[in-house]
Amino acid sequence: MQEETISAVITALGEGAVGVIRISGENALAVGEKLFHAASGKSLADYAPNTMVYGHVYDKEDLVDEVLSVYMKAPRSYTAEDVVEIQCHGGIQSLKKILELSYQAGARPAEPREFTKRAFLNGRIDLTQAEAVMDIIKSRSEASLKLAVRQQNGQLAKALRGLRTDLVDIIVNLEAVIDYPEEDIEDVTFNKVQESINNSCDKIHHLLAHAHTGKILREGLRTAIVGRPNVGKSSLLNALLKEDRAIVSEYAGTTRDVIEEQLLLDGVPLVLADTAGIRQTDDFVEAIGVERSKQHLQDAELVICVVDGSEKLTPEDEDILEAAQSKPHVIIVNKSDKDIHDNFVALQERFGKEQVMALSAKTTQGIDEFTAWLKNFVYGSEGALSDGVYVQNARHEQLLREALDFLEDAGSAAENMLPYDCIVIDVRNAIDLLGEITGDTVQDEIINQIFSRFCIGK
Repeated sequence: MQEETISAVITALGEGAVGVIRISGENALAVGEKLFHAASGKSLADYAPNTMVYGHVYDKEDLVDEVLSVYMKAPRSYTAEDVVEIQCHGGIQSLKKILELSYQAGARPAEPREFTKRAFLNGRIDLTQAEAVMDIIKSRSEASLKLAVRQQNGQLAKALRGLRTDLVDIIVNLEAVIDYPEEDIEDVTFNKVQESINNSCDKIHHLLAHAHTGKILREGLRTAIVGRPNVGKSSLLNALLKEDRAIVSEYAGTTRDVIEEQLLLDGVPLVLADTAGIRQTDDFVEAIGVERSKQHLQDAELVICVVDGSEKLTPEDEDILEAAQSKPHVIIVNKSDKDIHDNFVALQERFGKEQVMALSAKTTQGIDEFTAWLKNFVYGSEGALSDGVYVQNARHEQLLREALDFLEDAGSAAENMLPYDCIVIDVRNAIDLLGEITGDTVQDEIINQIFSRFCIGK
């Protein structure tokens, strides 16, 4: 438990019906009682913990606000410390005044992320659960909220700690053989060690298999709409957004820069970029837009390649199609309200039926089919978020991949019957990396870096 008592507004600043000030630390009750005066005349300590009490906050004899207050006794609070929360009207001035009074009463201003950091340091939550707090706040879809809640409830941590336990068992058995070579420990053989390591590798592979979906739901799928000028890229953007965001014109080169929008399409969050038409041009401004379009194509996690189904493919179309092949992609044969049969069939034969679909951005015909394809791309054949543990954090994914590398080296060492010490070193490294995810072995510098992303009230 931290000795210093801290205070901050934990609700969004601005005008609202309700605002909440949180006071946390060893002297939280003493600070709270200096501010809060129960209408009953009783002390806040006279009420059972976790009881909401009606009263007022005064600045000396001047009434500040009519409030509700609750005292939460450690460890049954968000921070696992003594906590007092004061619920007042959500006006800036009343919140500001009560916060100032809390400082005068002995609290100091809470640093950004400090409430959640204290919850972690006091052992109420692990690092994955702490990170999930911000994921819950920033959730852009129901699916991403579900994943964040699962992580906050400890599903990922449970899976990782199970993995670490399995690996610790391997080390215990190996070190028993190393320390007591004269003993005949039948359970420890190279084959059994390799089998145990491979089993742990399979579990990590399973976690990583879901990382693609988790990352998309957390951050949004970076998607680039590419194609030569006037094939209907901006029309497609407008159709997906269901509003006229991009200028549509019969003149080629109307879109000269990248237009980026965030979109929730049937539960799939997209970071959607409508790019300038890719072609050779002598126009200086348009040329800059073309280069940016090419960069977005390279950076995209999904490329929507649009061609004009009413026209034959041009050399520019072919160049764009070739460039898109290096990325996850889908080919949209636009203007399906016109005669596109020959083009459509030819493209399906070249690139596969699953990767090519007809669509009319003008009439929105085919949008539902594209949405279904997109959901399958993100979620798999289920088309929806399934039960189980998902990795949705880039830090977690990187550490899992590094741990997997060490375990695969350990498995190779066991296969080649190298000394047990070599296996132990690699397995220990994997254990430490898994511990960095949960916070069991993480350094202070990394902890501070993670919590620096939090808002003040959390």
